[in-house]
Amino acid sequence: MIRRHRLPTRIWHWVNVLAIVIMIGSGLMISNAHAHLYWGIYGANYDPSWLDPPRFPGWMTIPTDYNLALARRWHLTFALLFAFNLALFMLLSLMNGHVIRDLRIRAREVSPRHLWADVRAHLKLRFHDADNPAAYNILQKLSYVGVIFIVLPLLVFTGLTMSPGMNAAFPFLLDVFGGRQSARSIHFICCWLVVAFIVVHLLLVVLAGPINEIRSMITGKWRVPAEKRGEGA
Repeated sequence: MIRRHRLPTRIWHWVNVLAIVIMIGSGLMISNAHAHLYWGIYGANYDPSWLDPPRFPGWMTIPTDYNLALARRWHLTFALLFAFNLALFMLLSLMNGHVIRDLRIRAREVSPRHLWADVRAHLKLRFHDADNPAAYNILQKLSYVGVIFIVLPLLVFTGLTMSPGMNAAFPFLLDVFGGRQSARSIHFICCWLVVAFIVVHLLLVVLAGPINEIRSMITGKWRVPAEKRGEGA
């Protein structure tokens, strides 16, 4: 049994679980209110859209009955929790060395040969390095770095760009994202990237052993699989 996840990582993870579930549910209700996505500054019912998302059933949305005002309240409340939680996690991860120690991507790790070897290992359900089972593999590093440092910050800043109040205080955000409608489109794209990440993440947790993996994210303690200890095949 080894210690795998530090306390800040575990707290960040479970707060994110709560915040993201509620933000996705309320976001689907907001999408239902105007299921069209545009690029640029303007976008309304009769403007050409680049994508028309489907309407989502009530069991997937928060609230379950159509209520745009209440959905926005849920969404913005937990968006604040999510944004501050992300900022605090980034700060603590830099201070305690988590980013450099565990997530730093080395040049040799992104070589085609190394990447293909890691893909083959995943296809064989081998998710850990036999010499250092607690280390993150390159696919984990790429996905975590991409989500934590690119996709999630984009969600936060595009969400701020859609706020008229934030536009008044920080008008440069509209220029950065090319207008409120472009920010809305990027926001929804990032949302679906997070959903895809969650689906793959949960699938790998099940394949790797859900009890061991979930325990490590609750207590920080992770039992090294038998084959990694030299006890199995």
